[in-house]
Amino acid sequence: MKTATSSTRADGSVDDGTTPPSEVEAVLSSSAAGQGTAGQEGHTRSAVVTLLLEEGPITASDIGNRLGLSAAGVRRHLEALIDNGEARIAPVRALRQRGRGRPAKHFQLTAVGRNKLGHTYDDLAGAAMRQLRKIGGDAAIETFARQRVDAIVADVEPVDGDRPADVEEAADRIADAFTAAGFAASTRVVGNGVQICQHHCPVSHVAAEFPELCDAERAAFTELLGTHVQRLATIANGDCACTTHVPLNMPTRRSTPSTMSGAQPRAGERTSLRKELA
Repeated sequence: MKTATSSTRADGSVDDGTTPPSEVEAVLSSSAAGQGTAGQEGHTRSAVVTLLLEEGPITASDIGNRLGLSAAGVRRHLEALIDNGEARIAPVRALRQRGRGRPAKHFQLTAVGRNKLGHTYDDLAGAAMRQLRKIGGDAAIETFARQRVDAIVADVEPVDGDRPADVEEAADRIADAFTAAGFAASTRVVGNGVQICQHHCPVSHVAAEFPELCDAERAAFTELLGTHVQRLATIANGDCACTTHVPLNMPTRRSTPSTMSGAQPRAGERTSLRKELA
């Protein structure tokens, strides 16, 4: 009767004499391949999430074209994200209709998906802001919010003049500054204006409780661009992006204290403004 003896192979596996070497090597190779496939799947899933974040709402075909994925591959990733509650089909009202017929399905991240991207020290930041308000009141919150946004756009030069091209270029520089700060910002021309879109907000949970953070951003945009801007949507309010509209077809004007603080002009002020723009 033959006795089985064990030995250690060069790859660290143990040969006890009962399994042919070729089978052991096949198992090890299969395991390594599985780990590599899982890693690639995770990398591709992250790329899909990034596109949903920065370009969403976006169609499955656009995702496939951008990432070089097959329709089946895109569908697999989207279905997994939807099953996990991290993505959803965008409502039709959120899409800009192009041409006739039924629009293609567009996909976007949900609040759950955004939360998984990370909101650093939300609880701590919220507690600190509440304590700051308790000590210094609303003025302390407003001052902190303005200093924070000033630090983000410190290298952006204010618009000097009233050329629409200069305003558009400044909007691009603002978007670049906010992207560097983790907001995944971009710009797009819409009608007679340009929109600054922040596709991610690392402080959205805190901003939901302290809207002064959003107000300070809008005030800074107004100062830098030298024209009235309008906040159309914010992630803190549950929208898919923070969108600020910047008109390009009206004279620029320097900010007044009332617009800087985020307060709405009174009836008399609105009348004066209409005369100024007439």
